[in-house]
Amino acid sequence: MLSALAAVACIAHAGFAGAQASVSSVSVQTATPSLSPAAGDALPTQAALPPKQAWCPSEIFCAGDVLQTVNLAHLFPDDKTFADKPTSKPSQEVLADFKNISSSTTYGEIVDFVETNFQGEGLELEALSLANFKADPAFLNNVTAPIVKAFSKTVHGYWTQLIRGTNESRLCTGGSKGCESSLIPLNHTFVVPGGRFREQYYWDSFWIVEGLIESELYDIVNATLQNFMDELDNFGFIPNGGRIYYLNRSQPPLFIQMLSRYVTASGDRSILKRALPLAEKELKWWDDNRSVQVSSASNVTHKLYHYSVTNTAPRPESYRTDYVTANEPNTLNETQRSALYAELASGAETGWDYTVRWFVPTADGSNDGLRSLDVRNTIAVDLNNKNHAILADLYRSNDKTAASTHRDAAAALRAGVLDLLWDPVKLAFYDYNIGTKSRNSLFSAAHFYPLWSGIVPPELLSSSDKAFGYFSSLNLVLNRYNGTFPSTFIDSGLQWDAPNTWPPHQYIALQALRALPSNVTSGAAPTPSGNQSTFNLVPNGQLGIEESQLPVQPLYTDANGKVINGTTLGPSSDVSRLNGTVVNGGNATDGEGWGNALQRELANRYMASRGGEYTVQAGFGWTNGVVLWVASVYGGVLVEPNCPPLLAVPTTSNTNVNAGTRLTGGSGIVGTLTGVLVVILVHQFM
Repeated sequence: MLSALAAVACIAHAGFAGAQASVSSVSVQTATPSLSPAAGDALPTQAALPPKQAWCPSEIFCAGDVLQTVNLAHLFPDDKTFADKPTSKPSQEVLADFKNISSSTTYGEIVDFVETNFQGEGLELEALSLANFKADPAFLNNVTAPIVKAFSKTVHGYWTQLIRGTNESRLCTGGSKGCESSLIPLNHTFVVPGGRFREQYYWDSFWIVEGLIESELYDIVNATLQNFMDELDNFGFIPNGGRIYYLNRSQPPLFIQMLSRYVTASGDRSILKRALPLAEKELKWWDDNRSVQVSSASNVTHKLYHYSVTNTAPRPESYRTDYVTANEPNTLNETQRSALYAELASGAETGWDYTVRWFVPTADGSNDGLRSLDVRNTIAVDLNNKNHAILADLYRSNDKTAASTHRDAAAALRAGVLDLLWDPVKLAFYDYNIGTKSRNSLFSAAHFYPLWSGIVPPELLSSSDKAFGYFSSLNLVLNRYNGTFPSTFIDSGLQWDAPNTWPPHQYIALQALRALPSNVTSGAAPTPSGNQSTFNLVPNGQLGIEESQLPVQPLYTDANGKVINGTTLGPSSDVSRLNGTVVNGGNATDGEGWGNALQRELANRYMASRGGEYTVQAGFGWTNGVVLWVASVYGGVLVEPNCPPLLAVPTTSNTNVNAGTRLTGGSGIVGTLTGVLVVILVHQFM
């Protein structure tokens, strides 16, 4: 599979190297209701309405009769479409029109109701120009390969298509402008992820900020932070995203880290006058609402954090999906439904929605799909991060008492992570389950987060062999597969499991490698014996599965259309292994050490996409951000990739390239790439 870097670098051969960024208007795409049943057919019988949610009072866009009825009519493939449509009338008129529908409601009546009472989704937002956009930011000087530099410059240019602001002329404020909307209006400019994600999102913004910093768009970073600070002022926490239906949950808390990156890159410490008190406010919200006291086997009690959303209804943006999960094939009772809805919302708060990582642990790995979610009982490795340590650094000598308080809190958190989440035998971090009072055995990309957070187990600092053992799973992926590191090694069909990989995980794996001192990473990487594969270099039990249970690597499709897979055991399973490097892993250099070699290989390696909860989105913001960061940090070792025959690819949206890479865009994929953003949302490691 091609990576985000590789895929578009290859297309450079087709002539986009000279493409320039331009500001283009972004039109609102309004979905049209479509029906499979006949318009005159009656809607199916509904389960009882869920309770009203105190945090979401709208009678249109929150749990209630309107939201349930419209979603069960299934007028749009994506539930979020209806939740993002502002009304075209005052809310009381909309509700009156709904009540006038006959008791035996038909599909056609719901179509008429939606078309008569609602406008295009996203009308409350408008595309803006980037006044301070630089065509040639300094980071491009770090990139030596001409094709990769051309690609990086093109990706840099796509910020101009993802910049948004609140459209004051279309804003709905409590019906005073004749309509109601689910949007949380923001006062400052922001970058959207793209596609169906048409508002600002919380944890996505960290990697967007990384890219904006490389693009020297410091004013947009500042505006992003100001929006989050406004939300902290208004709500006491930062919600998942910029819609009222997100007001019961947050996302991985990365505001403090964004703040630190901005201050370091821009030198602007004046923002701290407003930001530091609000950073404290966010930490207090997490302390009050998401902390839990956990006692370890050594009878030491630690304060750690878990995702735990109060919610007893389907999520408005995924209403029908959640409703079906709770009611089909058999209907859960009210208590069970409420618990499931809380788990679904908590899973969304993690950002990893969804993965078997959050399922109730079972001896044989069996589960009941999303009904097995156990998020609230899980102490997630990646949630317990470095916010206190960073905040202590931001205070510096200006407030020694506050700095000392946060250093103590960081030390306490570190102790808890190492005591409860670290396995010194398997050399891996695992989530902890409060219910079973034990570490889970499922291995995931979250394993790399603690090193990124500065929590480095002493075993890794004292032994090069153990340090390599910690990263041996990454070495396995780079040698055995064609892509980057998967979320998990379990191919469950869920979006945050194999074979899918995600840009933030590659960033964090690279940062984890950079966190280790050179004295333990400068030696040569170990190699498997003649009859073994790189799986045999992984500490026993670390992955929680046998080699034969690993996902297989598709190699090619034969003349009869049959997919030919790689072997599952032995040295021949390392299909990407080369002398001193891996396929599409860049060029080895003498004496670079295994730590630098893994960084070079991962930075060069390709990403691709398949499956998931929604289709691949054009212009996903965090992919852009990670691409620009990788280009800046590793530009000197990025090389032109091996390319598939792209010129044979049809110029249509969601085109398959090289057995799985999707280049999403408009017309003319092979050409100038004008108006086409081909970095992607979710990728594959195979």
